[in-house]
Amino acid sequence: MLSKRIGIDLGTANTLVYLAGEGIVLNEPTVVAVTAEENRVVAVGREAKEMLGRTPGNIVAQRPLRDGVIADYTITEAMLSYFIDKAAGKSRFFKPEVMVCIPSGVTQVERRAVLDATMAAGAKVAYLIEEPLAAAIGAKIPIAQAAGHMVVDMGGGSTEAAVISLGGVVVHNSVRVGGNKIDEVIANFTKKKFNLLVGERTAEEIKIELGNALIENPSKETKKMEIRGRDSITGLPRTVELTEVQINEAIQPVLLEIISAIKGVLEQTPPELASDIIDKGVVLSGGTSLLKNLDKLITKLTGVPCHVAEEALLCVVRGTGVALENIELYKRSIAKK
Repeated sequence: MLSKRIGIDLGTANTLVYLAGEGIVLNEPTVVAVTAEENRVVAVGREAKEMLGRTPGNIVAQRPLRDGVIADYTITEAMLSYFIDKAAGKSRFFKPEVMVCIPSGVTQVERRAVLDATMAAGAKVAYLIEEPLAAAIGAKIPIAQAAGHMVVDMGGGSTEAAVISLGGVVVHNSVRVGGNKIDEVIANFTKKKFNLLVGERTAEEIKIELGNALIENPSKETKKMEIRGRDSITGLPRTVELTEVQINEAIQPVLLEIISAIKGVLEQTPPELASDIIDKGVVLSGGTSLLKNLDKLITKLTGVPCHVAEEALLCVVRGTGVALENIELYKRSIAKK
């Protein structure tokens, strides 16, 4: 094999890159900084994320993917080409084969956009694999068996719930709600309750520090955190204190939306597969699944046991890598250009 094989988990929040034979070689935020006038890319990934909310007027830092799909085609292409160059080396004689992960609920137009952007970014062949399948392969679930397995992949922009059997997706449901929506709700909460404006980076820090899906004993001493932001009335910087209980109340509506998508899949699952799922439980993957006690909340509201996969953040990219290295085995589940 002279050309390299690259698997890309193109997420709304983070992009991970897998190089066949080497494993995961890149894990960077899906953020691109461009100049406002000529749309020229200034920085990609970690460097661009540092600029979010801090750029001068002539530079714009933005996320080219929204809700798991491409929102800005040209910038996504530039970003893909940057990641491919970084993984395969700029001076390459042969173009690499690239497999990209997409949400299972995307339309044909959105699929084409990903394939075209990947080809334009310098791939010899572009493959597409659906996120729940890749997450299941990465979580070491034997998807080829004639048994039902349920996977819920919770990313930054979307949540994918799917039942997999015999190497394919039987029932799936996706809601364009994920970690970014939780950040947004937290920012709105501080604005409404304290008239305090916070940026998306601060909102994400609050989620990581105080985010808790299920508080079992609210009367006990809960975690607190001081946050800094700008007062929306006076316009001056100010500090307020937030508690775990306040954040729990603020994020409940988003969590219930995610859980109703999971319930929707369980309701459509054929009875034979449903009994398999009750036995094996639901596997959660993706960054949002790391929210404290989220698995317990899902178990409580659906009655189906849930557990978070090992290294939940890396499941999808690992699965993409495995599918790429064993393309013959998974060719029924893959779209190609």
